[in-house]
Parts: sequence; structure tokens; C-alpha cells
Amino acid sequence: MFSLSVPLGKLVRRATRLRGGGSALPGLVVEKIDPGFMRRTLSTLPHGVAVVSGTNGKTTTTKMVVELLESQGLKVFTNRTGSNFTRGVAAALLGEVDWRGRLDADIAVLELDEAHAVHFVNSVPPRYCLLLNVLRDQLDRFGEIDKTAQLLQQIAAKTTGTVVLNREDPRVARIADTLTGQDVKYFGLDESLLGTFPNDDDMRAAPGSPAPAGLPEKPAADVVLRNVGADTAEFEYDGGTVTTAMKLRGVYNIFNAAAALTLARSICGGGAATANHETLLEALSQVAPAFGRGESLTVDGQPLDLVLVKNPSGFRLGLKSFPAGGYATMIAINDNYADGRDMSWLWDVEFDSLRAEGVDQLTGSRAYDMALRLQYDEVPFGSVQPEIAPALAAFIREASGKPKRIFCTYTAMLAIRRELSKITTVEVVS
Repeated sequence: MFSLSVPLGKLVRRATRLRGGGSALPGLVVEKIDPGFMRRTLSTLPHGVAVVSGTNGKTTTTKMVVELLESQGLKVFTNRTGSNFTRGVAAALLGEVDWRGRLDADIAVLELDEAHAVHFVNSVPPRYCLLLNVLRDQLDRFGEIDKTAQLLQQIAAKTTGTVVLNREDPRVARIADTLTGQDVKYFGLDESLLGTFPNDDDMRAAPGSPAPAGLPEKPAADVVLRNVGADTAEFEYDGGTVTTAMKLRGVYNIFNAAAALTLARSICGGGAATANHETLLEALSQVAPAFGRGESLTVDGQPLDLVLVKNPSGFRLGLKSFPAGGYATMIAINDNYADGRDMSWLWDVEFDSLRAEGVDQLTGSRAYDMALRLQYDEVPFGSVQPEIAPALAAFIREASGKPKRIFCTYTAMLAIRRELSKITTVEVVS
């Protein structure tokens, strides 16, 4: 069967690309006809498989890990299209293996959706996993937040080597207590930054309420984010601190950089693969945002930043990543399946920072919900246009001469990118 599944999968992949079809269909086909395809292919890799999962930040963090490992001379296979279901991984493999199913790589670093990651690790136990956070995102898919934490715990339990955990997220950090035999490492924050990166419990606590009594002492972290500058970050590891330039925009991405450094150091930390930290930091300084995740574009000579927002934490951090004034602002909120249908999380975000200059355009299928939310925070807004194409055109036209930022859910971001691709004066900066 294996000798037939790869050629057939490649043919399906070629046909779908010619027709402009979805990237995951070939993976779905090969999964059906050869369920052991991924396990057989990935089991041959010298450094095994690393899985990156969690509610927020998977795509950008995976991109960082890949570029850090490549800076150390490793050949890395990854699901670059961002399709984080198992069929997306299988489809990406079909694009990389030869006709006999052989993969020329040292390690696979895979971004996986929380639920699909469980399915994947049951078939292909990873040697490493990086678990980022548990936030109230797409509860219509996963149910209560503790269910998401259980999914991540199952990923960790199937990991055969090193589990990297977010020290500052209690539900993620507690996974360590359930593990037996795995090497556990943490990434974390300096005390001065904890208020900037609230976990889910922090966000839902009453303002000014004290921290719960009797919390266990935090474990030592392999990498600690000490400080975030306008275009720099300071990390502590191995008993010292280092400062590096950063192309990535957004304070949320910089915390993800601490996670990526921890995983990369774990993979390259021993024997002949000991990491060269100068090249690691140089690679980190050059990482550009993943597609739509804090992308910086230039439109008609003015910067335009796309900021993906999926949950209260991500939106809060997105708002903190830009000065309060000086920007024209658009918010695009859709409620398609890929966004999550339940948009009630918008009420957990404080929009006070937008009050002084307001929001120029509201768009997307839930534009009027967003308008109602802004009214409660006394944030003035301009046009409300559910159709994204005319709203974007009006936003660019009316905000001519000003830097722009667009906060958008996932499918709104895709629609905006499609519209921007039609404008000849758009240039991708990073």
C-alpha cells in the first residue's frame, strides 16, 4: 500500500494545486488509504518530532523554532502552510518526501491544533513538545477551558523526551505534576511583566483582587523574558542576560520567543548538537511575523499592521503593542468556524486605550456586536460596514497619510489579505 499511497497522494496534490484547491485535501486522501504514512515517515528522523500546541501563538512560535534550528545547521520539516490538523501535516509531507516516501530532514517541528495534536501523538509519539497556554478561545469547539488543558496534558503524556511548559499559565504548569519520566523545562516572565501577560484566571478576576493564597513556588525557568523594548528584547538564561534586536512586532510575540528559545535549546542542548548561542540570537533577531500575525505592510507609502485577535488575552496584548495615538484603526470581526462562533469574549477586553482617537472602521459579520461593545467603553467609532472589501477600501482612502492598524479575527484577516493583494501599492515590510 505504501508504494501506491505516496504517488497517489502526490498526484492529488498536483491536481488540487492546478485547480487552486485546498492544501489539506491530499493529506486527507493519504490518511484514508494509508493510515500509517505519517508514523512510518517521521519515525526515521534522527532528532524525532517536536509538537507545538496551545491556544495562542502556535504559528509564529513554530516559525521561530524552525528558523532557530536551521541556524544550527539542522534540516527541518514543518507544516509551513499553517494547516494545523493532521491532514495538513500529511499534505505537507507529501510535498517534501520523494516518490518512495523518504524525507530528507533531521527533525520535524509541527504546529498542531489542540484536539488534532492528541490524534497525532497517539500515532506518532513526539520526542519534544512545547505547550504555550490555555485561554478561552473557541469554547464552542472545545467546551470549558479545563477540557483544553486536558488535551495538552495528553500531548505531554505521549512525549518521550522533553516537555516545555509555560511557567506563568497555571493550567499548563500543572501538567508537570502528571508526568512520569519526561524531562520538563519551563519558559517564564520577569515579575515586572506579569501584569502585561495575564493568564486566563488573572483576566477573569475582579480588578484589584489579591492573588490566591497558598500558591506553590514557581519552578526555575530555562529562559526568562526580562524586558521588552520597542524593537529589542532581553532574555535571561544560563545565569546571564542577553539583549537582542527583534523584527517581530507585538509583546505577545516576544514572550513566544522565550518559548521558542527554550525548545531550540532543548533540542540542541547536548552532545554534538550543542547550540551556538550567537547564531541562535542572530536568527531570532531576523524572524519576521508569520502570515497575518503582526505583519507589517506598506500601503500608499504608509505602514499598515495586521494584528490577529482570537481571544481576550490576544486582543489585550495587541492593543498594548501600539501607541495609544497616531494610528488610524480598523477592527474586523468574523464569526466563521475558524474564528470560533462565540464572540462573547469581546466583553472581556478593555478598549479604553482607543477612547481618545476612536476607531475609524468596523467591519466583518459581527461588526455591529463590536460597535455595541465599543459603546459600553465610550469609544467613538466611524463607519460600520459588515462587508470587508468596501470597508477596507474606505479605511485606506479616508486614512490616507496616517499609519494604520487592523485588528482582525482569522477569516477576516484572510479576506483583508486577499483585498490588499489587489492593490498595486502594497508592499510587505516583514
